[in-house]
Amino acid sequence: MTEQQHGDSDVIRKAWAELVDAARRTVTDGLVVGTSGNVSVRVGGTVLVTPSGVPYDRLRPEDAVGVDLRGRQLFGDLSPTSELPMHLTIYRETSAAAVVHTHAVHATAVSMLVPELPAVHYMTGILGGPPRVAPYALYGTEELAENMLHALRDRTGCLLQNHGTVTYGDTLSQAYDRTAQLEYMSRLWLAAAAVPGRAPALLSPSQLREAEDRLKGYGQHRSDPVTPGTPPTGPGALRP
Repeated sequence: MTEQQHGDSDVIRKAWAELVDAARRTVTDGLVVGTSGNVSVRVGGTVLVTPSGVPYDRLRPEDAVGVDLRGRQLFGDLSPTSELPMHLTIYRETSAAAVVHTHAVHATAVSMLVPELPAVHYMTGILGGPPRVAPYALYGTEELAENMLHALRDRTGCLLQNHGTVTYGDTLSQAYDRTAQLEYMSRLWLAAAAVPGRAPALLSPSQLREAEDRLKGYGQHRSDPVTPGTPPTGPGALRP
């Protein structure tokens, strides 16, 4: 093995470990049940993705699954998640370095009630605006991926009708945080909307723009160790 190959292997191993940790956290945080939902990260031209139907607490370093941007499996004995079309669509059409898909209860409930989650909190700004609901399509299909892509226009997260959520980011931690915030805002709206005779106060477009501008500097910024060579363009706008 050359020094370059060894270095690439180290990056893949580290990325896989971070992916497994994030996948397990979706269960711990109540964002998925069983083996539902999936997580992926991009390392150059390789997409590491959780496998189909395997409990996350059983995943080992040797279970790493990698595919290219066309979906061709590069390594791993396990089959990639059935939602691979959604993940690959995001990587092909945006500058995403990580994608998180969940079946979060409150967000899924919202997806059955409205065409987009109303702007009930300033953290809506981290998603680029009120997250839209992608029309229902059978899981694992190109139709679902296409519906999702339309809902993600100028956004970094969306709801999937009667299904769940999808978010992406420059890092896995950023994508995960966006998922957690989306579920929180969904729960908040449901709680406020359930009060009889009252309608939730919503933020105006100008208030959202102000929050979005400030949120661009939100959090600590470090170089992403799992995505060397990723173009330094931020998420939020689909590629032309």
